[in-house]
Amino acid sequence: MGAAVARRESPRSPLTQLRWVVQDSWTVARRHLLHIRYMPEKLADVTIQPLIFVFMFAYIFGSAIVVPGGHYRDFLMPGIFTQSMAFASMSIMVGIVNDMSKGVMDRFRSLPMSRAAVLIGHTGANLIESVLGLIVMTGSGLVVGWRADLGLWPTLAGFGVLLLFGFAMTWIGAFVGLFLRSVEAAQGFGMVVMFPLTFVANTFVPTQGMPAWLRVIANWNPTSAVVAACRQLFGNSISTPQASTVWPLAHPVIAALIWCGVLIAVFLPLAVWRFRWAMSR
Repeated sequence: MGAAVARRESPRSPLTQLRWVVQDSWTVARRHLLHIRYMPEKLADVTIQPLIFVFMFAYIFGSAIVVPGGHYRDFLMPGIFTQSMAFASMSIMVGIVNDMSKGVMDRFRSLPMSRAAVLIGHTGANLIESVLGLIVMTGSGLVVGWRADLGLWPTLAGFGVLLLFGFAMTWIGAFVGLFLRSVEAAQGFGMVVMFPLTFVANTFVPTQGMPAWLRVIANWNPTSAVVAACRQLFGNSISTPQASTVWPLAHPVIAALIWCGVLIAVFLPLAVWRFRWAMSR
């Protein structure tokens, strides 16, 4: 009650409002991260699942997939990294649906806290989980023979692009999750959308072997731009006919940044609008 009274009586200066948003966002994010201590299986989607893809594609499918230059594991890892960041949208989707179905959102609505902090806390916690997943996947990539060949700063830039893409995808997940009514629906919807998004791309195979109509979709898929950007920054690029003729693949870093900016600019306001509508009911 003391905190509630203090907030009602405090002057609503921009600095005070910002401080409340930051504090409340960290509280919500910390709540989600503390769940990992008691339910470590929550990290399965950013640790175990990518590990399965790494070893399955590297040792099973890798022997049958040929890429220019013959270094399939270098070709593979940027795709695995990007796929994991795309799947981050499923995690936040499930988390939001779970909170809504259990009445947690109603509890937040009754508290003297920033409404924006709920979504920011969710996305922040999801991004921290994604960092943990990237660390695990980097270790597994080094084990199977992947290397980043361009040095420290380009490599860090590549991981920065991945995190920006993951951040953009979390806002898509937040927006969609606010429409769904059950965890099962969120999981099913995520699978239906995320698998085509990450497989109809240059994630695991070059796109030149695809049918012409499907190749156009794959080349302009935002996932392809992010994968190609990471390959360029990690020094894992390969020469393909599309690399010089399709703009996103010829300028992958710029294309990836544009795609991430567009996704954030579209889905962040939409998620905030939908959340305000849901909290006002």
